[in-house]
Amino acid sequence: MSAEDLQDLDDAALLARHVAGDGGVAFGELFRRHRDRMYAVALRTTSNRELAADAVQEAFISAFRRAEAYRGEAAVTTWLHRIVVNACLDRLRREKVSVRRAGDLGELDLPDLHDRHGSTETSLVVREALARLPEAQRAALVLVDMHGLPVAEAAVVLGVAEGTVKSRCFRGREALARVLRPGGLAVEAPTDDPSASADPTGVPAPNGRTEPQGAS
Repeated sequence: MSAEDLQDLDDAALLARHVAGDGGVAFGELFRRHRDRMYAVALRTTSNRELAADAVQEAFISAFRRAEAYRGEAAVTTWLHRIVVNACLDRLRREKVSVRRAGDLGELDLPDLHDRHGSTETSLVVREALARLPEAQRAALVLVDMHGLPVAEAAVVLGVAEGTVKSRCFRGREALARVLRPGGLAVEAPTDDPSASADPTGVPAPNGRTEPQGAS
């Protein structure tokens, strides 16, 4: 099948061809389609360009090797989001990387807040504040507010209940709004979410452990 023909196939058909054994050609098309979006997710989740690139590479390798685990219960893009977020959080925990360096956030934007406070100074404060959020809140905001995923899909990606996603987004937005008030400080948002410290991604992680795939 030619590259042009592959472009006519949807994501699920490409993944099925890969599982059937086409030498990685179909998976290459999947990578081409989604690498930029997945890198953006990784960058906003880790706040570190090098770490994001490593996490995306690790995630796509994991997806390539574990493609047969995809059951079609969610969109392929949801499945990829889940693996990428898992790889990011796994990397952050393993390497204990500081995510509080606003300079590494690239073209990060938070539309609802940033649009109302357009100055460069405020933009930098927002970026610093996002980097200071707990991992679980940051991941929820990245998926829902920055990449436009519906709450239900974000819940599948993160492996938690929809109400948990809403709670994490609410607390994250509240923390970001506080620092935009006059005299506000970019302090780490508190969390009483008992699942916030758990691995929320719900996918086979790159280190080989298996997590539940459904929302709790």
